[in-house]
Amino acid sequence: MVTAIERDDRCLAALEEVAAAWPGRLTLVPGDALEIDPAALAPSPRKIVANLPYNIATPLLLRWMANIEAYESLTLMFQKEVAQRLTAAPRSKDYGRLSIAVQWRATCRPCFDIPPQAFVPAPKVTSTVVQIVPRPQPLGACALEILERVTAAAFGQRRKMLRQSLKSLGGDTDGLIAAAGITPTARAEELSVEEFCGLARAFEELRG
Repeated sequence: MVTAIERDDRCLAALEEVAAAWPGRLTLVPGDALEIDPAALAPSPRKIVANLPYNIATPLLLRWMANIEAYESLTLMFQKEVAQRLTAAPRSKDYGRLSIAVQWRATCRPCFDIPPQAFVPAPKVTSTVVQIVPRPQPLGACALEILERVTAAAFGQRRKMLRQSLKSLGGDTDGLIAAAGITPTARAEELSVEEFCGLARAFEELRG
């Protein structure tokens, strides 16, 4: 059983023909995916498969990641540069806040690239299909809002050492770094997801 969310009337007309040809196999939901909770549309087990519009791909993904345990997997197409950020490892140029937000709760792997010539009209960029599978448990225990706050501070001044970039959080930066067991001269892209979780826990504890 497939449930399709679509806002383009032209695509809805075509999908209605498919639904008519295969009664009971396809349910159409007209509307904006940013305003619809997919988990409310179908019983478990659920999978999301989507060719995401480039301009809303990241906001959509982050909305789904907040409830990632509701899905068996997400198989999504992104602009290649975004896919590289999703799957990036520490100490790489693409590693950043998006990498941590996704990899904290799920495994993420690139499946294959799709060239511009596969689309009409052809975009100016290559696309990549990525599969995201929820982890049984997050890589580290911490609150999402605290993790987001810490990574925003750390990557807000990406090229600076953490003892400088984390000052934007306020409080005792040296004490925070020591409590998390982080090297003060490290930079944001050098920390693993687990280390960022430890930093988030230390920040929450010191904040009281």
